[in-house]
Amino acid sequence: MTSKTALKNLPYKNKGDLTTGPVHKHLVRLTIPMIWGMLSIISVQLCDTYFISLLGTEELAAISFTFPVTMILTHLIFGLNIASSSVVSRLIGEKLHGDMRRVVQHGVLMAFTASCTIALLSYVFLDSMFALLGADEQSMSIIKQYMPIWLLGFVFVAVPMNGNSAMRASGDAARPAIVMVSLALINVVLDPILIFGWFGMPELGVKGAAIATLCAYIWGFGLGLYFLIVKSDLICLKSFYIDKIKDSAKKLSVIAIPAGITSIIMPATNAAIIALLASYGKEAVAAFGITGRVEAFAFIAVIALATGMAPIIGQNWGAKSYERVHETINKAIKFNIIWSCAMAIILGFFAHSIAGAFSDDPAVINYSVLYFWIVPVSYAIGNLIFGWSSAFNAMGMPQRSFVMIVTRAALTLIGVYIGREIYGVKGIFIALAIVNIAVGSFFHIISWRACLRCQEQPNE
Repeated sequence: MTSKTALKNLPYKNKGDLTTGPVHKHLVRLTIPMIWGMLSIISVQLCDTYFISLLGTEELAAISFTFPVTMILTHLIFGLNIASSSVVSRLIGEKLHGDMRRVVQHGVLMAFTASCTIALLSYVFLDSMFALLGADEQSMSIIKQYMPIWLLGFVFVAVPMNGNSAMRASGDAARPAIVMVSLALINVVLDPILIFGWFGMPELGVKGAAIATLCAYIWGFGLGLYFLIVKSDLICLKSFYIDKIKDSAKKLSVIAIPAGITSIIMPATNAAIIALLASYGKEAVAAFGITGRVEAFAFIAVIALATGMAPIIGQNWGAKSYERVHETINKAIKFNIIWSCAMAIILGFFAHSIAGAFSDDPAVINYSVLYFWIVPVSYAIGNLIFGWSSAFNAMGMPQRSFVMIVTRAALTLIGVYIGREIYGVKGIFIALAIVNIAVGSFFHIISWRACLRCQEQPNE
């Protein structure tokens, strides 16, 4: 197939070919819409946290228990999303566009099936999950108002999440951003209406936040399918390629399984940290919930860049354009360090104001400020793992990402346990910073060397 023909067959017209043209322009074009999209998705969590915090510390602490659980469940599906992005981008780089469309279709079906199964199992074992986190009876009563409705929404959101990954892999970052932004706007508008009973609606409290999220996810489901089928032409309803399902599942599973396990490790680690903090009271748990939402907001550009660069790396790796792969990683690293340093300064300087925006409880504010004065100093080095993990997944080598994340999680758990024994809550935060710096430095060095070796022996 000629280059001209290949370009013509790409779903996103000529912009889908990321193996030619300036790398920095591709990074900007794919990252900026992703920033807006991620900003919107994280705003869903921030809005829920903010409005629920107005109900009281008890409600905020209860919802803070749900954060690691919802993150773990969402990240279980992320494995398939990462796999779709990696496989689709490399198939485009190899000019196998027919196979690419078939993989997209099967990936979406797998994501929907997996989300239904995960939601059902989570509902059955709901009490056991939160008991392990240390949620007391009062917190459980609030959690049960929120989680069953959220789980129903989880079934719907898996499809646009997976479809967005496929669209980005084809060079289209705008439509995934539209899906996420519109979804978030619906949640932001409905949250106060349903939580506090505005405009004649019943005052539903925590349950209202869950219903708002459900409505937003259903909208994302419909719009995501519309873009995939009608606008992007990434799904063809004329054939379900039944005879190729096994091949698609194999291609996706090779990356999805290790990537999925890797994706849940960080929220699972946070769940363990919350269990440790629970012994210091609901205020410590609430503070960790606040800092987690704020951190996610601060990391938007870093995660967006890691996500945006994946299709570029995948396509160029498939096309064996290794110099462009290295150029992409280099530029991402430089931006990562600059952004992380800036966020550390901002969070440290405005720590009291940020914490005070979410709670008026002095203990919650003090714990939050303590976190913002300690952990952000490690961002610049620790956040490098995000980029390397995304890069290796895009290259089709998720096992390298797996080793990085597992090592970081193991050392984090050991560190926070030791830190708690020595300095309590402060020790937990100090341990987080030390592990980020140590692990980030080590894996940055060996990952760069591994990337160079893979260029010399790409089929190892």
